[in-house]
Amino acid sequence: MQDKRWSVNITIDEHENRTRAEARLQKEGGGELVGTGLARLNPKDTDVPQIGDELAAARALADLAHQLIEVTASDIEQSTKTPSDLNA
Repeated sequence: MQDKRWSVNITIDEHENRTRAEARLQKEGGGELVGTGLARLNPKDTDVPQIGDELAAARALADLAHQLIEVTASDIEQSTKTPSDLNA
């Protein structure tokens, strides 16, 4: 069996107390999914950019994971011609 490599690149940018992260999954052999996540600074909080980066990145990865589950469910349904149950 040969190992497969998928890579995720996360890009983070900030605009006016909002942090946006984009998590881009590149599958070996083709295919790409992009998850996004946002964080905003509460005006009452101290500005700690690292926290906004971490939260936005976590949300982007969660979005990406959700999309990957949806793609997998669709692939299973197409392959088996029956509804998938990924909770089993």
